[in-house]
Amino acid sequence: MNIGQIFYADSANGPGMRVSVFVSGCTNHCPGCFQPETWDFSYGVPYTEETEDKFLAELAKPYYHGLTVLGGEPFEKENQPAVSALVRRVRETLPEKTIWIYTGFTYDRDLVPSGCRYTSCTDQILDAIDVLVDGRYMKELKDLSLVFRGSKNQRILDMKWTRKQGQAVFCKQYHKT
Repeated sequence: MNIGQIFYADSANGPGMRVSVFVSGCTNHCPGCFQPETWDFSYGVPYTEETEDKFLAELAKPYYHGLTVLGGEPFEKENQPAVSALVRRVRETLPEKTIWIYTGFTYDRDLVPSGCRYTSCTDQILDAIDVLVDGRYMKELKDLSLVFRGSKNQRILDMKWTRKQGQAVFCKQYHKT
């Protein structure tokens, strides 16, 4: 997996101050995407243990609320093993931090068994994260008044409750329509 960018002190991609990791590679190619350069799987630099150690040391600082993984596309099959290892490491070493992932895929269609992006790593990722913002960015549904999402079709899902209930459960404090 490659990393396109790492944003420190990011407040746009989840609540509080966050470390945001933009993975490379995306086959969705949403018209109006704000980072089309991340569609290329070779964009950026290789994701290494040294890179991970550096941003996890930053994330450990007390003023960070959590980690956000976006892209590109974290749920591309090629990216899932590294994303899985990352979120599991954060969950184990920094359990007080929240983990958000943005995906252009839809939880209850694409990330379930028999879904187009379901792999042996998918459940490990979904079980380790707090919030999943799902759904393709749709330029025609763009709404600048939305919190933590770009278009009205996107959902902000509470993954602990979603996994427990077996169906999509919105984070009501962020998912105002």
